[in-house]
Amino acid sequence: MITKRDILWLGTVAGVSGGLLGGILLGTGIALVLSGKALGMLFVFLAVPVSAGAGFLIARGLARHA
Repeated sequence: MITKRDILWLGTVAGVSGGLLGGILLGTGIALVLSGKALGMLFVFLAVPVSAGAGFLIARGLARHA
């Protein structure tokens, strides 16, 4: 059974890992765009789906253990 502690842990882990992944991609993309590389826009656009995907995978793992 999923407890309150599991839900809080899921939120914390998903938020931190998503923030780190999204921040790294966003920072890299902005640096590339400012240096004139069009490839940086790909990193900027992919920052949100990749960070959300990390939270989704963590939640799926928790649901599998329940």
